[in-house]
Amino acid sequence: MTQEIELDLTGDVCPFTFVKTKLQLEQLESGDLLTVIFDHAPAVENVPKSVTNEGHTVLGIDKVADKLWKVRIQKA
Repeated sequence: MTQEIELDLTGDVCPFTFVKTKLQLEQLESGDLLTVIFDHAPAVENVPKSVTNEGHTVLGIDKVADKLWKVRIQKA
């Protein structure tokens, strides 16, 4: 059964956004979904690149408000 987790990182900046995302992904099983919420624009570019480099899949990046994004990641 696939698990879906949401991680709110509003207020956090790079590189902490990637570190916290990576730590959360390590706790998930392969195929699980992680939605990460950012308000730090560089994180919206950097975190998806970094998790892709680690073999995970970015399913989508949605701007949900001014300076607020949701990034959906599927663990490899």
